Amino acid sequence: MNGTADTMLVRSTDTGGAGVFAEVTAEQAGWEHLNMAARRLNTGQTWSANTGEYEYAHVILGGVCRVRTSRGNYERVGKRKDVWSGMPHAVYLPRRTDFEIEALTDGFEVASCRVATDRDYPAQQVSLGANTPVEFRGGGNASRQINGILPPGFNCHRIVAVEVYTPPGNWSSFPPHKHDVHREDANGNLLEADLEEIYFYKINPPEGFAYQRVYNDSHSIDAVMMAGNHDIVLVPEGYHPVVGMPGYQTYYLNFLAGSAQSLANVDDPAYSWVKSTFTSLDPRLPVVRADED
Repeated sequence: MNGTADTMLVRSTDTGGAGVFAEVTAEQAGWEHLNMAARRLNTGQTWSANTGEYEYAHVILGGVCRVRTSRGNYERVGKRKDVWSGMPHAVYLPRRTDFEIEALTDGFEVASCRVATDRDYPAQQVSLGANTPVEFRGGGNASRQINGILPPGFNCHRIVAVEVYTPPGNWSSFPPHKHDVHREDANGNLLEADLEEIYFYKINPPEGFAYQRVYNDSHSIDAVMMAGNHDIVLVPEGYHPVVGMPGYQTYYLNFLAGSAQSLANVDDPAYSWVKSTFTSLDPRLPVVRADED
Protein backbone atom coordinates (compact mmCIF):
# COMPACT_ATOMS: atom_id res chain seq x y z
CA MET A 1 0.00 0.00 0.00
CA ASN A 2 1.15 3.53 -0.79
CA GLY A 3 0.84 5.03 2.67
CA THR A 4 -0.07 8.67 2.17
CA ALA A 5 -2.74 10.87 3.71
CA ASP A 6 -4.72 10.54 0.47
CA THR A 7 -4.72 6.74 0.57
CA MET A 8 -5.02 6.16 4.33
CA LEU A 9 -7.92 8.56 4.97
CA VAL A 10 -11.30 7.47 3.62
CA ARG A 11 -13.88 10.23 3.91
CA SER A 12 -17.45 9.47 4.91
CA THR A 13 -20.18 9.85 2.31
CA ASP A 14 -22.87 10.46 4.94
CA THR A 15 -25.77 12.67 3.86
CA GLY A 16 -27.97 11.78 6.83
CA GLY A 17 -30.15 9.26 5.03
CA ALA A 18 -30.38 5.49 4.95
CA GLY A 19 -27.72 3.36 3.29
CA VAL A 20 -23.96 2.94 3.47
CA PHE A 21 -22.21 6.07 4.78
CA ALA A 22 -18.64 4.84 5.25
CA GLU A 23 -16.91 1.99 3.44
CA VAL A 24 -13.54 0.53 2.51
CA THR A 25 -12.64 -2.72 0.73
CA ALA A 26 -9.41 -4.69 0.90
CA GLU A 27 -8.84 -3.88 -2.78
CA GLN A 28 -9.23 -0.16 -2.12
CA ALA A 29 -6.93 -0.35 0.91
CA GLY A 30 -4.33 -2.36 -0.98
CA TRP A 31 -4.12 -5.05 1.68
CA GLU A 32 -5.25 -8.65 2.20
CA HIS A 33 -7.85 -8.98 4.91
CA LEU A 34 -10.09 -6.15 6.08
CA ASN A 35 -13.31 -4.91 4.48
CA MET A 36 -15.75 -2.67 6.36
CA ALA A 37 -18.99 -0.75 5.79
CA ALA A 38 -21.15 1.38 8.11
CA ARG A 39 -24.84 1.35 7.21
CA ARG A 40 -27.95 3.19 8.43
CA LEU A 41 -31.49 1.77 8.24
CA ASN A 42 -34.85 3.09 9.38
CA THR A 43 -37.63 1.04 10.97
CA GLY A 44 -38.66 -1.86 8.74
CA GLN A 45 -35.79 -1.46 6.29
CA THR A 46 -33.66 -4.54 5.68
CA TRP A 47 -30.25 -5.52 4.35
CA SER A 48 -29.76 -9.07 3.09
CA ALA A 49 -26.64 -10.88 1.89
CA ASN A 50 -24.64 -14.10 2.07
CA THR A 51 -21.30 -14.12 3.84
CA GLY A 52 -19.70 -16.14 1.04
CA GLU A 53 -16.12 -17.07 1.86
CA TYR A 54 -15.90 -14.43 4.60
CA GLU A 55 -16.48 -14.29 8.34
CA TYR A 56 -18.50 -11.24 9.39
CA ALA A 57 -18.71 -9.10 12.51
CA HIS A 58 -21.80 -6.86 12.66
CA VAL A 59 -21.27 -4.26 15.42
CA ILE A 60 -24.39 -2.31 16.41
CA LEU A 61 -23.47 1.36 16.68
CA GLY A 62 -26.95 2.44 17.76
CA GLY A 63 -30.54 1.23 17.72
CA VAL A 64 -32.14 -2.20 17.71
CA CYS A 65 -32.42 -4.79 14.94
CA ARG A 66 -33.61 -8.31 14.18
CA VAL A 67 -31.07 -10.62 12.55
CA ARG A 68 -32.34 -13.65 10.64
CA THR A 69 -29.75 -16.12 9.41
CA SER A 70 -29.52 -19.60 7.93
CA ARG A 71 -27.86 -20.60 11.22
CA GLY A 72 -30.46 -19.15 13.60
CA ASN A 73 -32.28 -15.94 14.40
CA TYR A 74 -31.59 -13.14 16.89
CA GLU A 75 -34.79 -11.24 17.66
CA ARG A 76 -33.54 -8.08 19.39
CA VAL A 77 -29.91 -7.11 18.93
CA GLY A 78 -28.68 -3.79 20.25
CA LYS A 79 -29.83 -1.60 23.09
CA ARG A 80 -27.95 1.69 23.16
CA LYS A 81 -29.32 4.71 21.31
CA ASP A 82 -25.85 5.54 19.99
CA VAL A 83 -22.22 4.83 20.87
CA TRP A 84 -22.32 7.51 23.59
CA SER A 85 -25.18 5.77 25.42
CA GLY A 86 -23.99 2.32 26.46
CA MET A 87 -22.11 -0.87 25.76
CA PRO A 88 -21.66 -2.60 22.38
CA HIS A 89 -23.70 -5.44 20.94
CA ALA A 90 -22.74 -7.50 17.90
CA VAL A 91 -23.37 -10.63 15.85
CA TYR A 92 -20.60 -12.82 14.46
CA LEU A 93 -21.45 -14.91 11.39
CA PRO A 94 -19.29 -17.61 9.77
CA ARG A 95 -18.74 -18.10 6.05
CA ARG A 96 -21.51 -19.41 3.76
CA THR A 97 -24.32 -17.94 5.86
CA ASP A 98 -27.45 -16.18 4.58
CA PHE A 99 -28.49 -13.22 6.71
CA GLU A 100 -31.01 -10.39 6.85
CA ILE A 101 -30.75 -7.43 9.21
CA GLU A 102 -34.05 -5.60 9.86
CA ALA A 103 -34.07 -2.27 11.69
CA LEU A 104 -36.54 -2.10 14.57
CA THR A 105 -35.79 1.57 15.29
CA ASP A 106 -35.24 4.63 13.13
CA GLY A 107 -31.65 5.67 12.58
CA PHE A 108 -30.33 2.19 13.28
CA GLU A 109 -26.59 1.97 12.51
CA VAL A 110 -24.37 -1.07 12.08
CA ALA A 111 -20.68 -1.37 11.18
CA SER A 112 -19.92 -4.63 9.39
CA CYS A 113 -16.46 -6.12 8.94
CA ARG A 114 -15.71 -9.06 6.66
CA VAL A 115 -12.51 -11.07 6.34
CA ALA A 116 -11.82 -14.00 4.01
CA THR A 117 -11.55 -17.33 5.80
CA ASP A 118 -11.18 -21.03 5.12
CA ARG A 119 -12.38 -22.06 8.58
CA ASP A 120 -15.78 -22.54 10.19
CA TYR A 121 -16.91 -21.14 13.53
CA PRO A 122 -20.36 -20.95 15.17
CA ALA A 123 -22.67 -17.97 14.70
CA GLN A 124 -22.62 -15.95 17.91
CA GLN A 125 -24.55 -13.03 19.41
CA VAL A 126 -22.43 -10.68 21.50
CA SER A 127 -24.66 -8.95 24.07
CA LEU A 128 -22.46 -8.57 27.11
CA GLY A 129 -23.83 -5.44 28.79
CA ALA A 130 -22.39 -5.33 32.30
CA ASN A 131 -20.04 -8.18 31.35
CA THR A 132 -18.42 -6.25 28.49
CA PRO A 133 -14.62 -6.43 28.90
CA VAL A 134 -13.64 -2.84 29.76
CA GLU A 135 -10.03 -1.70 30.04
CA PHE A 136 -8.60 1.69 30.95
CA ARG A 137 -5.22 2.42 29.42
CA GLY A 138 -2.65 5.16 29.68
CA GLY A 139 -2.78 7.93 32.25
CA GLY A 140 -3.31 11.65 32.62
CA ASN A 141 -4.11 13.25 29.28
CA ALA A 142 -3.35 9.97 27.50
CA SER A 143 -6.16 8.06 29.27
CA ARG A 144 -8.84 6.20 27.33
CA GLN A 145 -11.48 3.47 27.68
CA ILE A 146 -11.44 0.27 25.60
CA ASN A 147 -14.54 -1.93 25.29
CA GLY A 148 -13.98 -5.44 23.99
CA ILE A 149 -16.38 -6.70 21.31
CA LEU A 150 -14.52 -9.52 19.57
CA PRO A 151 -11.37 -9.42 21.73
CA PRO A 152 -8.32 -11.68 21.36
CA GLY A 153 -9.44 -15.22 22.17
CA PHE A 154 -12.91 -14.77 20.67
CA ASN A 155 -14.06 -17.91 18.89
CA CYS A 156 -13.42 -16.82 15.30
CA HIS A 157 -10.62 -17.00 12.74
CA ARG A 158 -9.05 -13.55 12.33
CA ILE A 159 -11.32 -10.63 13.30
CA VAL A 160 -10.57 -8.53 16.38
CA ALA A 161 -13.01 -5.70 17.22
CA VAL A 162 -12.77 -3.15 20.03
CA GLU A 163 -14.13 0.35 20.54
CA VAL A 164 -12.16 3.14 22.17
CA TYR A 165 -13.41 6.27 23.96
CA THR A 166 -11.04 9.19 24.42
CA PRO A 167 -12.07 12.14 26.65
CA PRO A 168 -11.89 15.64 25.13
CA GLY A 169 -8.37 16.88 24.43
CA ASN A 170 -6.68 13.57 25.27
CA TRP A 171 -4.16 11.53 23.34
CA SER A 172 -5.07 7.94 22.46
CA SER A 173 -3.24 4.90 21.07
CA PHE A 174 -0.33 6.41 22.99
CA PRO A 175 2.57 5.82 23.39
CA PRO A 176 2.63 5.03 19.66
CA HIS A 177 2.62 1.29 19.02
CA LYS A 178 2.80 -0.97 15.99
CA HIS A 179 1.85 -4.51 14.98
CA ASP A 180 3.25 -5.13 11.50
CA VAL A 181 5.68 -8.07 11.94
CA HIS A 182 4.81 -11.56 13.15
CA ARG A 183 7.36 -12.39 15.85
CA GLU A 184 7.54 -15.22 18.37
CA ASP A 185 10.08 -15.97 21.09
CA ALA A 186 12.07 -19.21 21.35
CA ASN A 187 9.15 -20.86 23.17
CA GLY A 188 6.63 -19.93 20.48
CA ASN A 189 5.02 -17.13 22.50
CA LEU A 190 3.65 -14.36 20.30
CA LEU A 191 5.54 -11.08 20.72
CA GLU A 192 3.99 -9.11 17.86
CA ALA A 193 1.31 -9.89 15.29
CA ASP A 194 1.21 -8.62 11.71
CA LEU A 195 -2.16 -6.84 11.61
CA GLU A 196 -4.07 -4.55 9.30
CA GLU A 197 -6.24 -2.06 11.20
CA ILE A 198 -9.24 0.17 10.54
CA TYR A 199 -10.13 3.20 12.66
CA PHE A 200 -13.78 4.23 12.18
CA TYR A 201 -14.44 7.55 13.91
CA LYS A 202 -17.35 9.18 15.66
CA ILE A 203 -16.95 12.60 17.27
CA ASN A 204 -19.25 14.17 19.87
CA PRO A 205 -20.44 16.81 18.98
CA PRO A 206 -20.17 15.61 15.37
CA GLU A 207 -18.62 18.76 13.87
CA GLY A 208 -15.36 18.04 15.71
CA PHE A 209 -12.33 16.13 14.48
CA ALA A 210 -9.26 14.21 15.63
CA TYR A 211 -5.73 13.96 14.26
CA GLN A 212 -4.02 10.65 13.61
CA ARG A 213 -0.43 10.12 12.55
CA VAL A 214 0.65 6.87 10.85
CA TYR A 215 4.40 6.32 10.43
CA ASN A 216 6.87 3.45 10.23
CA ASP A 217 10.48 3.12 11.35
CA SER A 218 11.91 3.99 7.94
CA HIS A 219 9.43 6.88 7.48
CA SER A 220 8.52 5.54 4.05
CA ILE A 221 5.05 5.98 5.56
CA ASP A 222 4.61 9.18 7.57
CA ALA A 223 1.35 11.10 7.32
CA VAL A 224 -1.06 13.03 9.55
CA MET A 225 -4.79 12.75 8.85
CA MET A 226 -7.61 14.94 10.14
CA ALA A 227 -10.49 12.52 10.76
CA GLY A 228 -14.01 13.80 11.14
CA ASN A 229 -17.25 12.12 12.16
CA HIS A 230 -17.69 8.79 10.28
CA ASP A 231 -14.32 8.99 8.53
CA ILE A 232 -12.04 5.94 8.30
CA VAL A 233 -8.27 5.85 8.78
CA LEU A 234 -6.36 2.83 7.47
CA VAL A 235 -3.28 1.53 9.27
CA PRO A 236 -1.38 -0.82 6.94
CA GLU A 237 1.75 -0.80 9.12
CA GLY A 238 3.66 1.35 11.56
CA TYR A 239 2.79 3.42 14.62
CA HIS A 240 -0.55 5.23 14.79
CA PRO A 241 -1.21 7.67 17.69
CA VAL A 242 -4.38 9.81 17.92
CA VAL A 243 -5.23 13.12 19.60
CA GLY A 244 -8.70 14.62 20.04
CA MET A 245 -9.97 18.20 20.24
CA PRO A 246 -10.67 19.92 23.55
CA GLY A 247 -14.42 19.91 24.16
CA TYR A 248 -15.08 16.97 21.83
CA GLN A 249 -15.23 13.28 22.70
CA THR A 250 -13.44 10.98 20.27
CA TYR A 251 -14.71 7.46 19.57
CA TYR A 252 -13.20 4.95 17.21
CA LEU A 253 -14.17 1.42 16.34
CA ASN A 254 -11.13 -0.73 15.55
CA PHE A 255 -11.32 -3.75 13.28
CA LEU A 256 -8.08 -5.73 12.97
CA ALA A 257 -7.05 -8.89 11.13
CA GLY A 258 -3.80 -10.53 10.15
CA SER A 259 -1.36 -13.22 11.20
CA ALA A 260 -3.06 -13.98 14.54
CA GLN A 261 -6.33 -13.27 16.36
CA SER A 262 -4.37 -11.07 18.74
CA LEU A 263 -3.44 -7.50 19.66
CA ALA A 264 0.24 -8.25 20.32
CA ASN A 265 2.19 -5.04 19.63
CA VAL A 266 5.32 -3.08 20.48
CA ASP A 267 5.76 0.57 21.43
CA ASP A 268 7.89 3.06 19.54
CA PRO A 269 11.03 2.95 21.73
CA ALA A 270 11.51 6.70 21.27
CA TYR A 271 8.33 7.38 23.23
CA SER A 272 7.74 4.37 25.47
CA TRP A 273 9.35 6.20 28.41
CA VAL A 274 6.19 8.30 28.71
CA LYS A 275 4.47 5.33 30.38
CA SER A 276 6.60 6.01 33.48
CA THR A 277 4.82 9.37 33.88
CA PHE A 278 1.35 7.82 34.03
CA THR A 279 0.39 8.06 37.71
CA SER A 280 -3.41 8.27 37.52
CA LEU A 281 -6.26 7.94 35.05
CA ASP A 282 -8.29 10.85 33.75
CA PRO A 283 -11.21 11.21 36.21
CA ARG A 284 -13.60 11.67 33.26
CA LEU A 285 -13.38 7.93 32.63
CA PRO A 286 -15.42 5.89 32.03
CA VAL A 287 -17.04 7.71 29.15
CA VAL A 288 -19.83 5.11 28.91
CA ARG A 289 -21.06 2.64 31.51
CA ALA A 290 -22.98 -0.60 31.39
CA ASP A 291 -25.79 0.89 33.49
CA GLU A 292 -26.49 3.40 30.73
CA ASP A 293 -27.18 0.62 28.26
